[in-house]
Amino acid sequence: MQVLLLGGHGKIALHLTPLLLNRAWNVTSVVRNPDHESEILELGKGRQGKLNVLVTSLEDVKAASDAQKILDRVTPDYVVWAAVCNVLINMLNSNRRRRQGGPASTIAIDQEAAKHFMTASFASPSVTKFLMISYLGSRKKQPHWITDEQWQGIIRLNTEILPTYAKAKQEADEYMTALAARRKQSGGGPFQAINLRPGTLTDEPASGKVELGITPGRGTVAREDVAIVADQLLAREDTEGWIDLVNGNKPVKEAVEKVATEKIDAIEGEDVEGMVKRFFP
Repeated sequence: MQVLLLGGHGKIALHLTPLLLNRAWNVTSVVRNPDHESEILELGKGRQGKLNVLVTSLEDVKAASDAQKILDRVTPDYVVWAAVCNVLINMLNSNRRRRQGGPASTIAIDQEAAKHFMTASFASPSVTKFLMISYLGSRKKQPHWITDEQWQGIIRLNTEILPTYAKAKQEADEYMTALAARRKQSGGGPFQAINLRPGTLTDEPASGKVELGITPGRGTVAREDVAIVADQLLAREDTEGWIDLVNGNKPVKEAVEKVATEKIDAIEGEDVEGMVKRFFP
């Protein structure tokens, strides 16, 4: 398999890269800074798959045609969006921090570039999976399993602490959901649209135990565990939808098996039909 990993120098991506290579999959890691190329290539030493680095800025992706050029160059089977996830956590850990580049950069990358890559990926004959790493609070309606207190925390995060980021991620998440729903409605070929939505990220070593699928509206999870879950979700043919993730007591393999076989989807409560109509009137 050929995997296009967008945001290859992010901390989750750095954990994920060797896992994918160990499956004998080839990975093209997209980074903005050429100084990161050698660090990433080190991850490929002794692995079964081949690792390449593509130096380009996602902020320069202004249209689906720009994303398509990268897809044409790599011809991936799977696309993983891991861009900028670590920035969110830095903001959550310190409300005083602000993303370098400001709101315009956030919209350009997390919203627009992400949507352009989705448009190109869903239209590409080679791509069969798109895994978006989002965040637990990226939703507009309170589901029944999230308490009022937890929901108030999500509202505060999305409206007071990270309003621009929340808007961008919600837009991207809903766009992918609409694309997937429209593809199913039209009888298109199989396509796994996976939205992995971790809670507050930490740099602790992986615990190997998580709560996955439908989770509390608050919780932490190690970046390494996120990578392990993403790897296992990608390795299956029966995973899709919104999948929330926090620390828990269930081994990752068992948690992924449960989500996949029981078709657990945290999209419950969101207006999917409205998303389709909004993006594809």
